[in-house]
Amino acid sequence: MPRARRRDRGSRQTSRGARGPGAAVSRGAPLRWLCASELALPADPAWLTPREREWAARFRFAKRRDDYLLGRYVAKRAVVRALALPDDPAALARVDVRNKRDGAERGAPEVFVADRPAPLEISITDRAGWGVCVVRDPGARIGCDLELVEPRSAAFVEDYLTAAEASRVRAAAAEETRQLLANLFWCAKESALKVLRTGLRRDTRSVEVELLDAVGVEGWRRLSVRDQETGGELPGWWRRFGRFVLSVACDDPTAAPVCFADTPDLGAAEPSHAWMASPLTGS
Repeated sequence: MPRARRRDRGSRQTSRGARGPGAAVSRGAPLRWLCASELALPADPAWLTPREREWAARFRFAKRRDDYLLGRYVAKRAVVRALALPDDPAALARVDVRNKRDGAERGAPEVFVADRPAPLEISITDRAGWGVCVVRDPGARIGCDLELVEPRSAAFVEDYLTAAEASRVRAAAAEETRQLLANLFWCAKESALKVLRTGLRRDTRSVEVELLDAVGVEGWRRLSVRDQETGGELPGWWRRFGRFVLSVACDDPTAAPVCFADTPDLGAAEPSHAWMASPLTGS
């Protein structure tokens, strides 16, 4: 379920990074991505840095800790592949995934290898026991989000989607398509708000998603996210993977994402039961 509440429109933040109409178009660095299941998390914490171990130990509830570890694990494995480094616990422990809001473990992730900034931009997402990391060369922002294709209420559609998005959801003939569209619009918004560095602190209706390719087409399909406040456009991609939908947004045009050779088959992935654990019990 969404983690944001409706906000007064007067409280929105000014966005940055979106391209305005008529902005120069360039081909960005290629996007590469990797996914991993929480069931693949190593039992031995040797792959973590001392700082990451200390932070993981602070979590009161097991689910929160596992989400944190899954994000670090999938990010580290994507980073070592992107940089052609070894993939063993000692090598992973040299990769430190930090956040730009120091001390909060929130905000856009940044990567250090042996305490030196890595020449990469990354975005991390997790849902229902699966994590994804998207990697590209530095110089442009990216955001990704992974969602389950699950039932969404009429209230959800009205509260979190724009009028145009909600109309498209309601107009779909099949219930399965309505579910896909509702989750896809939400997914793409989350990706775009990561690029804009606001996350869900900002009203989700302040960005509007346009699907540029037919929904029923296989493979990666193009989308665009319009910043309602500035008129800027963020190009992106989305794809259905079985029970999941994955989206990526950027602040410059790129080719469709390419998975690393050994990434698991997300299309065959089943949601983990751990995602249903109550945050009140951690069970």
